[in-house]
Amino acid sequence: MEFRVRAPELKGRGWLNTGGKALTLADLRGKILILDFWTFCCINCLHVLDELRPLEERYGDALVVIGVHSPKFEHERDPVALAAAVERYGVHHPVVDDGDMHLWQQYAAKAWPTLAVVDPEGYLVASMAGEGHAEGLSRLIDELIVKHEASGTLHRGDGPYVPPPAPEGLLHFPGKVIELPGGNLLVSDSARHSVVELTADGETLVRRFGSGTRGEPFSEPQGLVKLPPAVAAIAGYDVVVADTVNHQLRGLNTETGEVTLIAGSGRPWRSTVDDRAHDALAADLSSPWDLAWFDDRVIIAMAGIHQLWWFDPIKRTVGVYAGTTVEALRDGPIPDVWMAQPSGLSAAGGRLWIADSETSALRYVEDGVMHTAVGQGLFDFGHVDGPAAEALFQHPLGVATLDDGSVLVADTYNGAVRRFDPASGAVSTVDSGLAEPSDVLVTADGTVIVVESAAHRLTRLAPGVVKTVSGERHKTERPPSHLAPGEVTLDVIFTPAPGQKLDSQFGSPVRLTVSASPAELLLEGEGATTDLSRRLVLNPAVPKGVLQVVAQAATCDADAEFGACHLTRQDWGVPVVIDPAGPNRLPLILRGMDQPG
Repeated sequence: MEFRVRAPELKGRGWLNTGGKALTLADLRGKILILDFWTFCCINCLHVLDELRPLEERYGDALVVIGVHSPKFEHERDPVALAAAVERYGVHHPVVDDGDMHLWQQYAAKAWPTLAVVDPEGYLVASMAGEGHAEGLSRLIDELIVKHEASGTLHRGDGPYVPPPAPEGLLHFPGKVIELPGGNLLVSDSARHSVVELTADGETLVRRFGSGTRGEPFSEPQGLVKLPPAVAAIAGYDVVVADTVNHQLRGLNTETGEVTLIAGSGRPWRSTVDDRAHDALAADLSSPWDLAWFDDRVIIAMAGIHQLWWFDPIKRTVGVYAGTTVEALRDGPIPDVWMAQPSGLSAAGGRLWIADSETSALRYVEDGVMHTAVGQGLFDFGHVDGPAAEALFQHPLGVATLDDGSVLVADTYNGAVRRFDPASGAVSTVDSGLAEPSDVLVTADGTVIVVESAAHRLTRLAPGVVKTVSGERHKTERPPSHLAPGEVTLDVIFTPAPGQKLDSQFGSPVRLTVSASPAELLLEGEGATTDLSRRLVLNPAVPKGVLQVVAQAATCDADAEFGACHLTRQDWGVPVVIDPAGPNRLPLILRGMDQPG
């Protein structure tokens, strides 16, 4: 007997992109549904948005994608902030506001992003975590179309998406800003997919680089860096642009206006970490978010894989600078450190300062060692000034250095600019009430310019204004996994996508790496093995923590003469509470395509 699971009803606080209508499963009966559980801080979730776009175009009259926004940070619970994010990232499907995490729990999601597939009769037929599922989803949708057209249960036609009004104004969700030698400003106009030069006051458009259309040549560009003149003369361009959603770097010659592809194959990185130099144009990058000139190279904040990379404009090579791709906070000699979506860079005085957004941390590299100045981990955030050990940020995206050695931080989700003084070891608030500040620039004359991204403008700060804030401390309200103390079995459940099989031609096709924060949480079971099941021993003396689990599986196309190979990878930060009544098994789904029931 086949048991089928009914999909839980789509109940949320509100809806976007529906013209104000609240949708139900009954409204969507006859369509194939993909429910995309996301949160707008999450770079992997943004990757999935781009992976879903071709599917929405290909299967438009049979498929409906529903974004289920289940927030991590406190700022993401704000309906106004969610509406801005939906507009910022060009989300062209309905989105339900799951601010209380009700749908997250109903659909048993454990990671951002999670995808659930519902058939035209309202039954849950597949679920998967992480990114990289477009091909498997396409195969599954094809199967569902054949099945439900034959039974008469597929109803083709227009979906429920209602587009918002077209944006107006000079800028649209700008990302980063630098100063050009003549005093003009260069801004990544991210939601208009272009780079613009503005007059020094930030009010008048001088030039626009790029067509303004997604992908031609830019797609949501972010970071900018000016090359040293001697390097620029050899390279043939003077500015490097982080072309974030295209997973590439582009060179901009500000004299001629020519834009050149200089790094990135255009494919998102899904590989293994190595310490080699790679041909820049052949290398796969992953959401480069910001850039800085440091250590005689361009350093790239590779937000998509939680690393820093380097790019050499003369040798035209790239490689890993810091990070292992594990999403967490761990200091020490580079490259063997952990980061979490680095999104802002600034180099000065022998230090490379980093806004490490998902750990809400300010970090820096000096003499080959990574340090954390402010920040406590993936799930601790807030707006608190004072000693650095107690201070908190909330998802900062930008950083800039001042002449006195202190550091300004665009504390994005707190709507503030904060200042860290290394001499006193204290954090203060310079200004607040800003609309998602994403970058800070200190100009040659000492003026502080803030990119107020959600207000679509550049803002100058009044000099000398410093406020003290003792705000709230927060932890993410993502439901933790209650586990029994002592021996626990970790099972990562992997089923290849339709039409694929595990690929063992180069050894074991699977790999599992486990660690914990704090490290004392895990008495046994840390490390890497080639088995997707692991015996863990949890410390009963540590009441809670986070298990860091990284799993990957290599597959190839089955029954194909020249089948393509694929690497599926997922990184979980699993909040854990030690509970004597809890289970002694932790199941996680890698890729999934798992059939409920």
